[in-house]
Amino acid sequence: MTSTMWLARRWWLVPVLVIVTAGSIATNLGRDDLGHDPGVVSGVLAAVLAAATTATLFLLDRWPTAVLTTGALFGAYFAVGGQNGPIFFTLVVASFLLPLRRTFSQWFPLLLGASVLCWAGLTIRGLRWDEPAVGMWQSIGIGALAAAGSAVGTALRVSGAERAARADRVAVEERLRMAQDLHDGVGHGLAVIAMQAGVALHVLDRDPGKARESLEAIRDTSRESLAALRAELAAMGTHPGDAATVRRPAAGLSDLPALLERVRAAGLRVEVSGDPGPVPEAVGEVAYVVVQEALTNVLRHAAAGSALVAWTRHPDRLVLVVSDDGRGGPVHDEGMGISGMRARVSSLGGVLRAGPRSAGPRSAGGFEVVAELPV
Repeated sequence: MTSTMWLARRWWLVPVLVIVTAGSIATNLGRDDLGHDPGVVSGVLAAVLAAATTATLFLLDRWPTAVLTTGALFGAYFAVGGQNGPIFFTLVVASFLLPLRRTFSQWFPLLLGASVLCWAGLTIRGLRWDEPAVGMWQSIGIGALAAAGSAVGTALRVSGAERAARADRVAVEERLRMAQDLHDGVGHGLAVIAMQAGVALHVLDRDPGKARESLEAIRDTSRESLAALRAELAAMGTHPGDAATVRRPAAGLSDLPALLERVRAAGLRVEVSGDPGPVPEAVGEVAYVVVQEALTNVLRHAAAGSALVAWTRHPDRLVLVVSDDGRGGPVHDEGMGISGMRARVSSLGGVLRAGPRSAGPRSAGGFEVVAELPV
């Protein structure tokens, strides 16, 4: 920490130093309330010790052991006959400062040692003026104030640590969200591009027109994927709260026709059954991602000829099923695709299942993704 940063954080110690020094000079150059007169020399020495005691507070952030010096000077102040006054605040402030930057196991032994030194000084003064009971009660009072100061300091440190942990957690969640968005958007685009490139190569010689259509689809899909990539990278390069971090509008059910057309253009027959009807915006966004990721997996892994997107509307939920007639198989590693879909669906309170379909009279096997979304 630079001196400028330190001064900005601990500026309030400067008026504490002025108040304690001025107050100690005023209280020590004369008789106290009980008529004791320690003399000018002792009064000046006490004032100097009070100023030195307060000055040690400036060292505690970097050198916590300096609190022992604080306690020693505090005790010396009273041992030479120093009067009651604002110097009592020095131990309270020290008790507040130490827990701000240190754990209990680090600051408690140091503060205990400083308190013993303070108590010793009060005891010496009490014995010197034949008033040990006064020193005892003052020690108890100062101990209570020091305990309060340390409790406040500890509470502030813990709350600050919790805020930092929350900020770190939010940052991690945001990075995971961005990574998932990149996987969903760019991964889908690359899968479509790969399929279109395969189609173009297959028909290049005998059907140039079809090859041209595939190349145009590759161009359009790559542009969309690059735009999504730029948007996410721009957000990653800025701080939370900046204007550039505002997310681009998420795709919803109204964007499904364009998605299905891209997939069909890649050579996969896609049929739609049922109607989702009106749904909340968040449900529509998650449903779009499920359809996009499920069809992307069909393009990449299933070797399927056709896929079906089926909607079933219930009073309290919307059931979405994306199935294909390709090679189904158990899921050994969900990766970011299925786990991402599951996380999005679960965030709405829904359930997602993904696995191979059972072959039967009306089914040729394949794979299916089932998402139940609350509406």
